[in-house]
Amino acid sequence: MSKQQILIVDDNPNMSSLLAEMLEIFEFDSQRAGNGQEALNILGGQTFSMVITDLRMPEMSGSELLKSIKQNNPELPVIVISGYNLAEEEDSLMADLADGFINKPFKMVDIENLLKKFFKARI
Repeated sequence: MSKQQILIVDDNPNMSSLLAEMLEIFEFDSQRAGNGQEALNILGGQTFSMVITDLRMPEMSGSELLKSIKQNNPELPVIVISGYNLAEEEDSLMADLADGFINKPFKMVDIENLLKKFFKARI
């Protein structure tokens, strides 16, 4: 059985590498994108089981990426990660569109709980 693939979108390569290593522990494959436009290009040519995106990124924010993904693929789970408190408009967007939210710094148990929620049979 092939592993499910998760797209990680974060402009900080250290953060995306850490998350990729955590996902590998739970036997999920991942691919990384350094920004929102790169993520959209990757999503245009490949199939993923989930997207995990940072909220604050240059050029295209995580909330803009979230809107674009949900317009084109509303069934694809999108999880937003942020170390910032959300502004009211972002909080509303997250509640309406995001499938989950994780605060930085996150722990292994946060990732495990996220995966259990969306991939019950896998964990």
